[in-house]
Amino acid sequence: MGEGRKLVSVAPSAGTAETVIENVERGIVQIPFQLSRSANLVRKLRRKYRDRPMDLADACLVQLADDLSTMEILTLDREFESYLWRGTRSFRLLITLD
Repeated sequence: MGEGRKLVSVAPSAGTAETVIENVERGIVQIPFQLSRSANLVRKLRRKYRDRPMDLADACLVQLADDLSTMEILTLDREFESYLWRGTRSFRLLITLD
């Protein structure tokens, strides 16, 4: 959802926000993450990356990638170039950030 918010702020047309909401509603975009189940792991990630600006949304997305066993990330956040999947490998960003 954080990325949907960023997309809306980058392309703030009236239809952009509605499209994000509709895609979630239709199940096209799913958010299978519950912070209550992963709070301790998210906290550890934030501590691990305390020398970099890892906000709560970033930490949740890194943990979700681990939970789903994928190193592919759809993000508009350049910070993901410095985070590591499972602590060893760079994420594969699905959008080129030039």
